Amino acid sequence: MTAAAAPARAGRLPLTAALAFAATSLPLQALAIAVAVHLPAYFAANIGVPLAVVAAAFGTVRLIDVPIEVALGLGMDRTRSRFGRYRLWTLIGAPFMMLGLYMLLTAGRGVGSAYLITWLLVMYLGVSILMLSHQAWAATLAKSYEDRARLFGVMAAVGVLGAVSVLLIPIVMERLGYGEAQGVRAMVWYLIFLAPVAVAIVVWRTPETLARETAGHRFRLRDYVEIVTDHSMRRILLVDLMVSLGPGWMAALYILYSRDYMQFTSGQANILLAVYVLSGVVGAPCLAWLATRISKHRTVMLTAVCYSLLLVTLPFLPKGNLAASLPTLFFTGFMAAGFNVLTRAMTADVADEMRLKQGKERSGLLYAMTTLTSKIAAGLSIFLTFGVLSQMGYDPQLGQRNTAEAIHALMLCFVVGPVVFVMLGAACLIGYRLSAERAAEVRRELDARDAAFDASAAVVSLTGEEREAPRPAPSSSSPAARPS
Repeated sequence: MTAAAAPARAGRLPLTAALAFAATSLPLQALAIAVAVHLPAYFAANIGVPLAVVAAAFGTVRLIDVPIEVALGLGMDRTRSRFGRYRLWTLIGAPFMMLGLYMLLTAGRGVGSAYLITWLLVMYLGVSILMLSHQAWAATLAKSYEDRARLFGVMAAVGVLGAVSVLLIPIVMERLGYGEAQGVRAMVWYLIFLAPVAVAIVVWRTPETLARETAGHRFRLRDYVEIVTDHSMRRILLVDLMVSLGPGWMAALYILYSRDYMQFTSGQANILLAVYVLSGVVGAPCLAWLATRISKHRTVMLTAVCYSLLLVTLPFLPKGNLAASLPTLFFTGFMAAGFNVLTRAMTADVADEMRLKQGKERSGLLYAMTTLTSKIAAGLSIFLTFGVLSQMGYDPQLGQRNTAEAIHALMLCFVVGPVVFVMLGAACLIGYRLSAERAAEVRRELDARDAAFDASAAVVSLTGEEREAPRPAPSSSSPAARPS
């Protein structure tokens, strides 16, 4: 180990602290699986809500989410309290999520789109608060390019455990003789009880330190424009939209595809889905490690290609054969686990660069933007897939009694959409500039400026004189550093 590498390694977040902090990922990823895979199909097939109404409800909620997400990010960045910034918001988010879930659980036959939209909004408000505070908090805990990949890998791996735990519920329920609808309701109750336990662990075990901000630096409208039009952030948003839309599209159709095209039972479909998700425990840290060797954006590109090739082979697997499908589902999930891990770690690097340029912490706003793209993708995937199927004559309540043409259309929708979007996401990273070397340079400049800030504060405390904290020195990428 070199002398330069030793301090960096010594400054890493301890694994025990990373695991405790990652507890919020348990209910978030469990909910993501439940909502993406089970809830839309539950409302359509078990509650009897028409496909078009389900699609409209989920799509509308995502559109309403747009201004809410940004407002939450801005609110977090401006929050100051003795209890902390992100710790406070974490405590606020859990009750909203739990209330929304409970009200969706009580929905009965004949429920309309207004009811679904209202309580989906409440649930997603809680999810947004928890997710934004968790990711922005992570960006302040892990300081280096490599440690961020590692921390987000741990968060993803813990989230996988949450997703697998919720998928085990319908499998066990089926073995005990309960129906599919009862299994979904048991999943929702599990999420309601898991959320406060996970939040309590994070708040109890995780310290929070607010990033240094430059005194006297006012945030202007053009600062917002700079964030949105930043080369790296613009690429990340496009990539995140595409690599979220692909798996989200697949998730929206998974239960219907597994049941009606592959002819699996509900229990078998959930076993395969559990394998797909559980593979992320291995995939997330492995791909995070690979990102420290070949860079984060190249790892995303490689992962997208492998994911697409594996997905194309799924329809050729023997129908009803559980053992034959297990390896392909494992490696497909292995690759999918890297998408959000790496884009979120890349966003943390952009947050550093923005703090260097603007002198203010923007993690909340940046993660609001990436979370927003994921939510838009999730809503669009349900809206588009269910809308296309309804136009092609597919009826989820008929199941395998649909026409051969309708079931073939189901298969094409399941495969083609994810491949197209994920490969577009990979293409968006061609020419990405925020490399490991650039991220390390930004960290060095921030550390030097923070040290100067602390030295200035020490002088003030000793002399009793007020002095303005040092303003940010122009970085190599800032407008002030460019020749006129």
